[in-house]
Amino acid sequence: MDTVKQPNRLESLILGIQHVLAMYSGGVLVPLMIGAALHFSATQMAVLISADIFMTGIGTLLQLKVTRFTGIGLPVVIGSAIQTVTPLVNIGSTLGIGAMYGATIGAGIFVFLIAGIFAKLRRFFPPVVTGSLITVIGFALVPVAIQNIGGGDPKAASFGNMPDLTIALVTIVTIVVLNIFAKGFLKAIAVLLGIIIGTIFAAFLGHVSIEPVLQASWFHLPTPFYMGVPTFHLSAIITMSVVALTSLIESTGVYFALADLTGTDLTEKDLARGYRSEGLAVMLSGIFSTFPYSTFSQNVGVVRLSGVKSKRPIYYAAAMLLIIGLLPKFGALATMIPSSALGGAMLVLFGTIGVQGITILHQVDFGQDRNLMIAALSIGAGIGITVYPQVFQKLPELIRLVIENAVVVTSVMAVASNIIIPGRKDN
Repeated sequence: MDTVKQPNRLESLILGIQHVLAMYSGGVLVPLMIGAALHFSATQMAVLISADIFMTGIGTLLQLKVTRFTGIGLPVVIGSAIQTVTPLVNIGSTLGIGAMYGATIGAGIFVFLIAGIFAKLRRFFPPVVTGSLITVIGFALVPVAIQNIGGGDPKAASFGNMPDLTIALVTIVTIVVLNIFAKGFLKAIAVLLGIIIGTIFAAFLGHVSIEPVLQASWFHLPTPFYMGVPTFHLSAIITMSVVALTSLIESTGVYFALADLTGTDLTEKDLARGYRSEGLAVMLSGIFSTFPYSTFSQNVGVVRLSGVKSKRPIYYAAAMLLIIGLLPKFGALATMIPSSALGGAMLVLFGTIGVQGITILHQVDFGQDRNLMIAALSIGAGIGITVYPQVFQKLPELIRLVIENAVVVTSVMAVASNIIIPGRKDN
């Protein structure tokens, strides 16, 4: 799978830090949003974030290590799935916190059980489908990067102010310059150095606070059922199982993107092991009072930009996530990074993923009208839903939860078009 030179331990550690920083803000965003919506106390929030980070390390290890039944065996990093926020808040506010975690455990069991069946969709993902899907995975996330560049909160009076835009620009320029002119390992850690230099620049502008570090505790051990005993409601489990399917579709796109980068030929068995690992991670998230996980696409951008395709840095990243989860004060260091610096890095990473999708599409024969129509319909629909997800606001909520996701819309359009339009050749 990976023919490149293995990085040494120090290089792997630094590359691992780069992966952690790339996913950290997204990793803590879900517990922050759900906790705020359900009015969790400051103590509860601190515990949940620590447990969430710790369990992302466990979930990442489940994906890295290939066993008979689990592990995709690619440089995968997992984190809390943003699409779970709305349904979890709805379940938690109506049926109670226990129902929220019961539904999460139920969804994890569902994913684990259907992994083998879902993996059989592999033959419906030729390059025109995977290329379209990866393109949308990248470009559909660009608005998130832009939001962070503006300061993170579009409703704030300070959104888009000059200091934030300047911090983002410094971060972007640093990454671009290093990626073009640097060589070897320095080039490989361009994203990390960009974030660091952007943060240092922000500190000179007075936009970095050490208060989160001072307030954080020194140690926390994740505890099963910290938020109470799970309760199981069929409607809640069905809702979260449907949402879990959207996460599987996103993960499928990430798997194919990493397979393309590492020169791996993914089989049905590989995909099934990856899906089972994700199901286990979701079950564990419910048991440890955190939130459902999915494969993070921003780390694909890190692999692409660094050029390091080895799993070794991801093992280091997983170890760091475990340590951060046990030491909240250490984890709070990452919260000092301003949103605008992260947004600048995200813009480069997400744009890179989109371009990787275009690179895959470059291999497709668009002289065939069916390929042109598949790409046009799926990418157009995906980008359109990214801009106006409210176009489906009149539909039932359960349907809306699924099709307001740009990646799901792209996948459904691409796979359905590939099946319906005459002339299909199975991959």
